[in-house]
Amino acid sequence: MKEQTMHDLYVDQLRDLYDAERQIIKALPTMIKAASSDELKQALEEHLEVTKEQEQRIAQIFENKGEKVKAQKCKGIEGVLKEGAELLEKGWEAAVLDAAIIASAQRVEHYEMAGYGCARTYAELLGDEDAGDLLEKTLEEEKEANEKLTELSETINQAALGEGGEEVEGRDEDEAISRPTANAGGRKRSAA
Repeated sequence: MKEQTMHDLYVDQLRDLYDAERQIIKALPTMIKAASSDELKQALEEHLEVTKEQEQRIAQIFENKGEKVKAQKCKGIEGVLKEGAELLEKGWEAAVLDAAIIASAQRVEHYEMAGYGCARTYAELLGDEDAGDLLEKTLEEEKEANEKLTELSETINQAALGEGGEEVEGRDEDEAISRPTANAGGRKRSAA
């Protein structure tokens, strides 16, 4: 068996991410169609265009390295997207479905942030500065998408809570809606 090097791991990760982006590009239109919130639809549409650019960045990295642009089945994102697709089929009320879409989309973003963070680090370790810069740009875009989803969740989750006639125990409606979404350390939390 051939010895596997750090370079091999790096290429393996790039191929995995390339496939992940391709799967996400196929999945996002279904999520967009299912969303009822105009703001959520717009955020997902914008991210679809960004995702297409991210896919092309990975292709550019391969081309710059003289490597064949090749995908390797990303089973991780496949599973995350499958769970998201199952959520869409459960018959949720509109705002609850939007909350479910956000939760699913944030799982995707967190998976991508982990993958791009590793690939960027490998590029830097291997002296591939141009690729490192491209991967860093994508990583920042994924973080921005996650932050946007968190912001949207602040109103969408409250709408979802109200849609089912549920009330936050011990709070009146105005107090529940204005409640901040921060943890004890004061940092913003993800919606999911």
